[in-house]
Amino acid sequence: MGRWGPDARGPLEQAAVALCLKHGYAQVTVVAIAQRAGFSERTFYRHFADKPEVLFAGFQYFHDNVVHLVTSAATSAAPMERVAAAFEQAGAVFPENAEQLRQRQGVIDSTPELRARELSKVATLTAAVTRALLQRGVADPAAMLSAEAGTLAFRIAFATWINATSQEDWPRLFRQTLDDLGVVITSAVSHGTVSVKRPRVSI
Repeated sequence: MGRWGPDARGPLEQAAVALCLKHGYAQVTVVAIAQRAGFSERTFYRHFADKPEVLFAGFQYFHDNVVHLVTSAATSAAPMERVAAAFEQAGAVFPENAEQLRQRQGVIDSTPELRARELSKVATLTAAVTRALLQRGVADPAAMLSAEAGTLAFRIAFATWINATSQEDWPRLFRQTLDDLGVVITSAVSHGTVSVKRPRVSI
């Protein structure tokens, strides 16, 4: 994939990011985005439901890819490994789109409305991964725990990757973040910080 998001939407996405960085998200209109990209307002709404969505087209692509990878993974793999592999593989597009991703994230981080939508989309991804695991025969709580751990590790790793002064290796960074999360949870349980009943399941 040559850019972060489907090619047909690329010019609109790039125009939106450029205008928001220059003028601020609140000051940018759908008409202005469409005109800068060389399209009509009607064309914009054929691709995006509203203005915020033009900044999340790449995330939707990532969401769909993660769910597809979880769904198509071999059932012989443990649920957590299926989820980890999906986030690792879906993030393979990050390096070739690094600058656009950093600019887009800068717009989101500076806009409360967009930060709230980002959290909502992450929650939707977690639910979708949970459903994909359930449909592939993984029982709860393993399905939910694996999805929650995977999306949490993704959020932390992506924030680290996007803010790094030099480009980090995404697979290594994601796996390290997942390992760190496991260490924190294990330490909390072993020291009595977290009280849990341990079901006999493999995650």
